Amino acid sequence: MLLITKNSCLKENEKKNPEKMWGFQLPRYVRVNLLKNNVGDVIDYFKREGYTYLGQATGVAELRRLGRKQFTGDLHLPELLVFHPKTDLHEHFLYTAGHIILQDKASCLPAYLLNPPAGSHVIDACAAPGNKSSHLAAILCNKGKLFAFDLDTKRLSTMGTLLLRAGVTCHELANQDFLLVDPTNPKYQDVKYILLDPSCSGSGIVNRLNQLTDDEASSSTERLQALANFQCKALNHALSFPSVERVIYSTCSIHREENEDVVEEILQQHGNRVRLVNLMPSWPYRGLATFLEGPWCIRAAPKDTLTNGFFVAMFEKRCGEETEQIQESSADEVTGLNPVSISEKQPVASSESARSRKMKLKRVKKQKV
Repeated sequence: MLLITKNSCLKENEKKNPEKMWGFQLPRYVRVNLLKNNVGDVIDYFKREGYTYLGQATGVAELRRLGRKQFTGDLHLPELLVFHPKTDLHEHFLYTAGHIILQDKASCLPAYLLNPPAGSHVIDACAAPGNKSSHLAAILCNKGKLFAFDLDTKRLSTMGTLLLRAGVTCHELANQDFLLVDPTNPKYQDVKYILLDPSCSGSGIVNRLNQLTDDEASSSTERLQALANFQCKALNHALSFPSVERVIYSTCSIHREENEDVVEEILQQHGNRVRLVNLMPSWPYRGLATFLEGPWCIRAAPKDTLTNGFFVAMFEKRCGEETEQIQESSADEVTGLNPVSISEKQPVASSESARSRKMKLKRVKKQKV
């Protein structure tokens, strides 16, 4: 009984102090809100307060060596600054006035990678607490339209306050289940970009981690399958919007069931109509090679990227003409003619026939076993 109590205390301490569990703490990431300020002026502001700017980082090792009054530019995101883990900016003027957003780097990736052009119509499907929405609005330059949905009334109210502080004006909030939003509604006819960060196990969030997950129930097969089913439904719904061109899918989960397995399922369901985008080839930590395009997704992990655990994939809808070309190409492969090569036109696309061959190979292996 004493042993159980002691272990419980240790686990509780790990939750409260990630440094003891991981051997380090994550840096403090600060996203400059480009709706209210610019990176150069924010850097100068901190320098006047006695901070030393070290320039743009060139490797993760530099982030580990940051001193208490030092900061650097992020390796990948130009609007992101990186401070020592113990830097507390919650009471800082730039934060309370909405000039900077305290947001983990991994959480910045979905909006950064979706990168909708200014003036676009965009949906943030599961939007609260709102950091990703404010990031999207900044990328849009407050032009166009940002539709944001969330079921949690309290979180949506908090999000409204956050967006107001950040100077966001292009948004329309709705306390609504995204799965019940009608894709054929004329108000969404120009939506070309959707960010989907649905409910997940949260197993990648460092301050919630207990080794790999909060508890055994959070990573049970039943719970992960239920979450994956919901995530597939949400992705299918996002892809059903008539004008959508790109859908970015992200989770703060480390589990394959919520990440690669969901992506593979969607690709199999949609065939040649949807393809994956090969995201940030320079990003060091890739998706699992559980299917052909798995490494085209990206993962983030505390030890490898000094961020929370995260997963990001981006789906792109093919236009009708391109789908017809692929179908003709597949038919030519069957007859042995193959006169048309469209590999240069679709560098981010996968061959459906390749996926079919992989599935057949799996079935053959199972039969042999």
